[in-house]
Amino acid sequence: MADSYIKVSLEGRIDSNNAAEAEKNIQSQLDGKGAVPVELDAGQLEYISSAGLRILLRLKKNYPELKITGVNAAVYDILEMTGFTEMMTVEKAYRVVSVEGCEEIGRGSNGTIYRIDQNNVVKVYNNADALEDIRHEREVARLALILGIPAAISYDVVKVGSSYGSVFELLNARSFSKIPSSEPDKMDWCVKEFVNMLRKIHSTEVPAGKLPDMRETVLDWAALVQKHLPEEAGKKLLALVREIPHDDHMIHGDYHTKNLELQNDEVLLIDMDTLAIGHPLFELGSIYNAFIGFSEYDHENIKRFQGFDFETSCLFWHKALAAYLETDNPAKIKEVENKARIIGYIRLIRRSIKRRLYETPNGKAAFDLWKGELLELLDKVDTLLFTPDELEVEAVTENLVYVQDFVEQRITAAGCSAEAKMQISIAVEEIFVNIINYAYHPKKGSATIRAEVSSAPVTVTITFTDRGVPYDPLAKEDPDITLSAQERQIGGLGIFMTKKLMDNVTYEYKDGRNILTLKKITD
Repeated sequence: MADSYIKVSLEGRIDSNNAAEAEKNIQSQLDGKGAVPVELDAGQLEYISSAGLRILLRLKKNYPELKITGVNAAVYDILEMTGFTEMMTVEKAYRVVSVEGCEEIGRGSNGTIYRIDQNNVVKVYNNADALEDIRHEREVARLALILGIPAAISYDVVKVGSSYGSVFELLNARSFSKIPSSEPDKMDWCVKEFVNMLRKIHSTEVPAGKLPDMRETVLDWAALVQKHLPEEAGKKLLALVREIPHDDHMIHGDYHTKNLELQNDEVLLIDMDTLAIGHPLFELGSIYNAFIGFSEYDHENIKRFQGFDFETSCLFWHKALAAYLETDNPAKIKEVENKARIIGYIRLIRRSIKRRLYETPNGKAAFDLWKGELLELLDKVDTLLFTPDELEVEAVTENLVYVQDFVEQRITAAGCSAEAKMQISIAVEEIFVNIINYAYHPKKGSATIRAEVSSAPVTVTITFTDRGVPYDPLAKEDPDITLSAQERQIGGLGIFMTKKLMDNVTYEYKDGRNILTLKKITD
């Protein structure tokens, strides 16, 4: 509505007995004003019949920018029942609630949650014109509940200061953020429940068109961040995000301990306005920010935000990530963390740009930190995708033990004999060391190891991929093992042993990558 408008008050009853007089009174205040926006203040209106509705309809035709404000619940029901809420702006009169002195139990990107009494909490929105945000959140929370996610549902909308809030009944509920600091002995339990809920969310498929696609949002973020990076780094960033496929499974979008409540031994999800669909990595990037990224420059941020210190926050994140990935392999955990960090830094840098936070000294320091970390990661990471069957690591000697451990964990279920395990381990060592020595020399780069097991017969397939210089190790002539020690050259046995120990070894150079595949039949 324009800044210049006419406000007319409606009072008492408007029915067949006084409709003509009421309309005459309203019109007298509008005569000579032209087609200006009109606000009907219904704060004192107690009753309206069809006679009064006819007045509103005529006013709407003459004053297209008509809106009605301060409508009580009973009158609103009449307007809604008759379709008036669809044809014009109708704003309810909302109960006023104060959060002064109330305990803050949750904070998200769009609002803050306070406990207003023993039974109820209110989410106060940052946006002063939040009624549409509230409607959206109530809809998606109901959708989540229908799809099997234990979510708290708002039962009332209230006025809080200059904004609005949604009220939820959370009887004696307790925020998960209280547990890590006050009950450190329950840390592992807290992590387990945190991850269980996360898996439940990520395993929930959402009907088409019900939630926004996080991939499109992150692509927009990456396009903005690209402008603040060196050209090649910016191009790679966009390419990495574009590679992430569309995914119809749910993500929360702002998942952290303050958005989980424990009520009567049931874990409930709150703050649902960020629900979306997308790849789990988008969620992990947001979680990384909540526990580490946002507080990486100023460690006190996490204390103000979650209520526990930065050390505790880092511990919780790493425990949760390991539990989510179902592995204790440090290299696998680090691989996925690095990919999550890229998404996290995109979001943090974008936020700094949009809010011009980088123009302040502290904001610039944080911006430079996140940008530097992002550029370093872009040199190491070749894909943002991850699966349990793959491990992406920097091709350096200290990672060999993690590569061997990763492969061993993946093939243990195949029931391989001790001899077959040893043979596969030797071959894995020889190929990985070969990549270390030759793929990127004198620089460093990453390698991806994929371990798969198939049946009938049981076959282990290990695939090594790197983006180093084209190099076919199979093209090298086999050493002559009949020569004496004095005649033989030192080295050259690694690939030879691999070919002898495996049932099949193949090489190809495709799409700028060296791809070496080992197969071992273990039956």
